[in-house]
Amino acid sequence: MNAKNVLNYAADQEARFVSVRFTDLIGAWHHLTFPIEQLTEDSFEDGFGFDASSLRGWAAIHESDMLLVPDPSRFWIDPFTEDTTLCLIANAVDPITKEGYWLDPRSVATRAESYLKFTGLADTVFVGPEAEFFIFDEARFHNEQNAAGYYVNSEEGHWNSGRVGGEFDPNSGYHIRAKEGYVPVAPLDTLIDIRNTMSSILGEVGIIVECHHHEVATAGQCEIDFRFSNLLHTADNLMLFKYVVKNVAAASGKTATFMPKPIYGDNGSGMHVHQSLWKDGNPLFAGDQYAGLSEMAKFYIGGLLKHAPALVGFAAPTTNSYKRLVPGFEAPVNLAYSARNRSAAVRIPMFSSSPKAKRLEFRPPDPSCNPYLTFAALLMAGLDGVQNRIDPGEPLDKDIYDLPPEELKNVPSLPGSLEESLNALENDHDFLLKGDVFTPQLIERWIRYKRENEVTPLRLRPHPLEFSMYYDV
Repeated sequence: MNAKNVLNYAADQEARFVSVRFTDLIGAWHHLTFPIEQLTEDSFEDGFGFDASSLRGWAAIHESDMLLVPDPSRFWIDPFTEDTTLCLIANAVDPITKEGYWLDPRSVATRAESYLKFTGLADTVFVGPEAEFFIFDEARFHNEQNAAGYYVNSEEGHWNSGRVGGEFDPNSGYHIRAKEGYVPVAPLDTLIDIRNTMSSILGEVGIIVECHHHEVATAGQCEIDFRFSNLLHTADNLMLFKYVVKNVAAASGKTATFMPKPIYGDNGSGMHVHQSLWKDGNPLFAGDQYAGLSEMAKFYIGGLLKHAPALVGFAAPTTNSYKRLVPGFEAPVNLAYSARNRSAAVRIPMFSSSPKAKRLEFRPPDPSCNPYLTFAALLMAGLDGVQNRIDPGEPLDKDIYDLPPEELKNVPSLPGSLEESLNALENDHDFLLKGDVFTPQLIERWIRYKRENEVTPLRLRPHPLEFSMYYDV
């Protein structure tokens, strides 16, 4: 696609505005909106000026002037605006050097794809995320100096089984028991129509939905799977996916969250990431080794497992992420690989024997991550494994959750907190610097931001549970 295609599409759709979107360091979408007359062919070269100084983790005041340069390969009409609005995804570009801004996540993903081609090992990495989320009827929270608390609710939640209903909202008695929410039909699954609407709108904006269903947790946990694509396109799609999910929920009088662990005592929301390398249209992960893998795929696994403690600094990047990544519970904290076994950090799906379907699934990430940084980091770890022929060891075809302590002690595990994962990233990031994909400055900024704005504030605040445990000491 080129600029002319975009302009012709905007004219055909009678667009009145253009929304130019970009992602901040932490992973949130932002946008500037211009009258459509402001969009010309030159816009795709010259960009739109904006002030980056007020964005989380971004520029200081002395380097705040930036450009947003739209990518003509990805455009759609916003399904949620009253006036017809064309949407474009942009890279943040330094106005002096005309290069991608050093803290722009999308530029990192672009460099990762370029580095892959430079290595000659492959020319394409396909990425397919499975981003789970919750749809609640209500969510509220507060954090004051003298008080803190939160409340989320869904009519599906099993805690509503004893709710006293009224004339217009009787209690039906259909509620999903804890950890028993996986793919039930109606009336237990109350969110079919909302997911149908989400899926239809995703199709309208160019995201091909393959399946949707209720997930394991009570209280509205859902999953909508969409078609894989190359790294950059998939990261773009994930940002758009989250936008659609949240806005459809809001239009339905509900609220959606990609927070990893909003419910105590039930499954959290993960984002398993499928990956495969291709070259000249041929899959490179299919072979005659374990689970139908190639030698390259095994070394790629070796890279993922070796660098996993550092990777989750990007892939599970919130303090709340580690409420999900707890040994013995739902998420794979033990660093092993296996065919079919969903308790392993790396799983080889066995649904199909086709070489084109051969891929790896890295299971620790969650949907709170910045997809551009996460997908780029996973690729760099896997490539490091291939380049250095990192042996992942023997597969672990057992239920890791039920391993006896003498066996489990030999299986390395993920960090137990965001602070520990940031320490791991600080000590192990040379593999990310190859090809200047990541820079030391970006990694340092990421670690500092997370420590100062997430780790330390949580450490300083009393937790409501502590009052139950310690008030009477």
